[in-house]
Amino acid sequence: MRAPVAGYEARVRSNFAKQPLMATIGAQLTRVAPGAVEIRLPFRADLTQQHGYLHAGTIAAVADSACGYAALSVMPPDADVLSIEFKVNMLSPARGDALVARADVIRAGRTIVVCRADVYAIADGDEKLVAAMQGTMMVSRQ
Repeated sequence: MRAPVAGYEARVRSNFAKQPLMATIGAQLTRVAPGAVEIRLPFRADLTQQHGYLHAGTIAAVADSACGYAALSVMPPDADVLSIEFKVNMLSPARGDALVARADVIRAGRTIVVCRADVYAIADGDEKLVAAMQGTMMVSRQ
């Protein structure tokens, strides 16, 4: 992985604060480290599907954002990232108090960054793995 770029955490947090989707669903950026990000989403009934579980699209959106911000955390200031591909395995229905996506950079190249995210449902303090994502981000120069 690349060495941390000065100011990476402030840059990631500032960028996250500008993302309307994460604000709309109530997601919070709870951890930023070089090549690693955690996003927490409090459980809300309006984000569920017909059986009361968090909708797969909601889970995928949080995991994708976590991967994207993990990738951004290792980019130089003149670069941004865009998702170009991801695969999500839904492992178990998601229900509980909150959802947490933890993403890590697997490999950061000059033009492509590969990341993974594990997504957990938290209920009564216990974590249950509910989804796993692998994503590919394209480096975009501003």
